[in-house]
Amino acid sequence: MGSFGSVGQLALPVLFFVVLYFLMIAPNQKKQKKWQEMLTQLKSGDKVTTNGGIRGTVLSVKEEIVVLRIQPDGVKLEFVKSAIASVTTPDEAA
Repeated sequence: MGSFGSVGQLALPVLFFVVLYFLMIAPNQKKQKKWQEMLTQLKSGDKVTTNGGIRGTVLSVKEEIVVLRIQPDGVKLEFVKSAIASVTTPDEAA
């Protein structure tokens, strides 16, 4: 009976970690993977929003640099690829 108590005390932190993994870590990893995939598929003509809230159209994509044209003045700005938060171009398939 004494060994069951020590096993129970050990099982509680393990169970807590398993629940924490499925509620927080796994969804975050899935979101990160989807974001990375979106960055690799960036192409000229995509409309994007940066982490700073700047919206623009992709002019060119280099290895780690994305050049955006910002309206209404048509200003060209360079961003690191990781600054792109989302692609707002509607899917052509829809």
